[in-house]
Amino acid sequence: MNVPLLDLKAQHDPLYGDIISAIERVIRGQSFILGPEVKQLEELIAGYCHSKYAIGVSSGTDALLIALMAMNVGSGDEVITTPYSFFATAGVIARVGAKPVFADIDPITYNIDPNKVEQAVTPRTKVVMPVHLYGQCAEMASLLQITGRHNLAVIEDAAQAIGSEYRDGRRAGSMGQLGCFSFFPSKNLGALGDAGMVVTNHADLADKVRILRVHGGQPKYYHKVIGGNFRLDTLQAAVLCVKFKYLDEWTRKRQANASHYAKLFNDSGLLGKGLIALPGAVHASAGVSHYHIYNQFVIRAANRDALRNYLRDQGIGTEVYYPVPLHLQECFRSLGYREGHFPEAERAARETLALPIYPEISSGQQQRVVEVLAEFYAKVNA
Repeated sequence: MNVPLLDLKAQHDPLYGDIISAIERVIRGQSFILGPEVKQLEELIAGYCHSKYAIGVSSGTDALLIALMAMNVGSGDEVITTPYSFFATAGVIARVGAKPVFADIDPITYNIDPNKVEQAVTPRTKVVMPVHLYGQCAEMASLLQITGRHNLAVIEDAAQAIGSEYRDGRRAGSMGQLGCFSFFPSKNLGALGDAGMVVTNHADLADKVRILRVHGGQPKYYHKVIGGNFRLDTLQAAVLCVKFKYLDEWTRKRQANASHYAKLFNDSGLLGKGLIALPGAVHASAGVSHYHIYNQFVIRAANRDALRNYLRDQGIGTEVYYPVPLHLQECFRSLGYREGHFPEAERAARETLALPIYPEISSGQQQRVVEVLAEFYAKVNA
């Protein structure tokens, strides 16, 4: 039995007619750039994320970039973020001319450690950019206390966390000055290409983002600032409006799949032996329905690389998110970081492995994943 890491065909097939109808409406309407479906999606996402405003942009990466631009981050500024994330998190900081400053992660959630953040603050720090990795909110209460003490802005990288809730019920993206989302096809709410969103509760920042996404022009052809082409395509917005109706259902299925994995791993006898550690859902006891939305189901695994090869040979898809921490990327060598600077991020890069968790995965497929894992460790330890 093959088990892919993600099966978008299983998601899209039941929605095919509605998606095609939405695309046809856009074609008939001929409003391909910032058409009415973009505004519709912005209203849906703003409400869903407990934010007053939402501005559709061209990708999750561009959401982060335009958020930094809206906060006037540039040369001479420092932005504190995690070394354990997708490259865009740090890449956009460098693109605006600022310096990425890294702070190590919590070993349970893989999110940035607030204690390490405070140690990294300097007179040049302007923004803290936490990442809600894998679908679970960072420790925002502590981070907001720190940023409040030092008068720093917060831009939330919520690319993997739409709908995820912090322990007090606030949703990812709504707690800082700006929140950034990706609708890359593999996300819990995925487009048919690149798309993103910026949310905020501040009217002035919402206005700035809207202006910046159209080259900084207001009115059209009159430019007081330099922006970029960060517009969300109407076709992608139309598709996302169709898929949005199913987002909560898909989240519940991901959470149910995570619970089923926990039972299967418990029954397998693999836990407690130093071989496998399951994802730590730190707010589970709070009874919040969206505390972790499982964009990824990431385990720690002994002999990770050999295990991944074995799973691949048995037809089971996995992925390593992420094999090289950001501070060790060649393009950031000039920052002066070396191996050993952020031991938890480096350990996570060596040990973590994402297993299939998509809503449509069957219980039999999950059983197969765990059985093959058990087979591997039985052979290794024989």
